[in-house]
Amino acid sequence: MIELNKESIKLTISQFAKLHGVNKRTLHYYDSIGLFSPERKGINGYRYYDLSQSMDFEYIKMLKALNMSIEEILGYCKHPSADKFLEISNSKVQEIDEEIQNLKYRKKILEEKRELLLFCNQLKTNKIVEEVMEEKKIVALPHMYFNQDVTQIFSYLSKHWSMEQIHMGVGSFISLEKVIKKDFEQYDGIYTYILDENSTEETMVMEKGRYLCGYFKGVWDQLPLFYEKILEYANQKNLELSTYAYEIGLNEFAISNFEEYVTKIMIPIK
Repeated sequence: MIELNKESIKLTISQFAKLHGVNKRTLHYYDSIGLFSPERKGINGYRYYDLSQSMDFEYIKMLKALNMSIEEILGYCKHPSADKFLEISNSKVQEIDEEIQNLKYRKKILEEKRELLLFCNQLKTNKIVEEVMEEKKIVALPHMYFNQDVTQIFSYLSKHWSMEQIHMGVGSFISLEKVIKKDFEQYDGIYTYILDENSTEETMVMEKGRYLCGYFKGVWDQLPLFYEKILEYANQKNLELSTYAYEIGLNEFAISNFEEYVTKIMIPIK
């Protein structure tokens, strides 16, 4: 029950916690470190929060919501000033902007993964088609042979690319000359689609235009045979191919059996 008198409204710890949507343990902790304590003592000896403390507590909640540490909040509350608050607000606005951008990246990745998975679920047989593709910027690294050691591959990628960039998907590319010679021992590079259009990293460009695309479901060991079918298709259609064959997995994030793995191959048509 709220205790009333002429001067103020006093609240128990349970009442104050409920009013502000926090746990009683939080209030006990803030009291123990001297950050925020009950202001009044009743005639029964119990300590009470004054309703007038609510605004101060909401300011603390606001600072906490800005990802300030308890130590930072405690330091500010002991020595508040306009200059200090402006310094904090400028810093936190920048952090929030960065977090908003990261959330946009994550949304973009999720939307693309969802579309790829829906496509793969509808793919019943391997297929070869001609597609018109928009220009895509990619960042590339030299291909390193790690004997399919996932730990080494991941370590290699994470030294050069951010996790958000890796989440865009990682593919490989091999020269058309090697494909024709059936030389798949050493690919020319690995790549990922660029996440940030304003990035200063050196990029390659997959030009806008027609591509001969193959969709292959199965283990990687069978890819060379599928490449033969792609070249046969190009010969039958009198298509002149060029530069590189770009490979990328479409559903590795949603399978437990590599027989279900779908690889997309893209080769520019002159």
